[in-house]
Amino acid sequence: MGAMQDSAGMEMAAAAGPCASIPADHMAFIRQVLDRVGDKWSMLIIAVLQDGPLRYTDLQRQIPGISQRMLTHTLRQLQDDGLITRTAYAEVPPRVEYALAPLGRGLHEIVMQLIAWATTHHDEIRTNRTQAGAP
Repeated sequence: MGAMQDSAGMEMAAAAGPCASIPADHMAFIRQVLDRVGDKWSMLIIAVLQDGPLRYTDLQRQIPGISQRMLTHTLRQLQDDGLITRTAYAEVPPRVEYALAPLGRGLHEIVMQLIAWATTHHDEIRTNRTQAGAP
């Protein structure tokens, strides 16, 4: 998204293309949102929560490779953005569940399409990387 800067360093709207419809004063925030929701861990958490609320340990089990630190950090960010909810139940032992908020449910279908695309094209991309000498 090639936003330009004027001589005073202020960000200007793109002259053409898909970014041209984004007001210049929104561009930095839009990039932050895209970075957040486009993050692999955010997408996987959104995908896993599709069937209803899950506890932290269930999320860890269903998302192989995520560290405890990264899961905690990503859950907090998704909650701060209003994409998921965190509900703590006053039980012994305490129980906390995470669920998709309405905003997150709207993102879910898009995330599932991206995951399906990556899964469908896995072999092709792997072959291309091998031919290019990339890891």
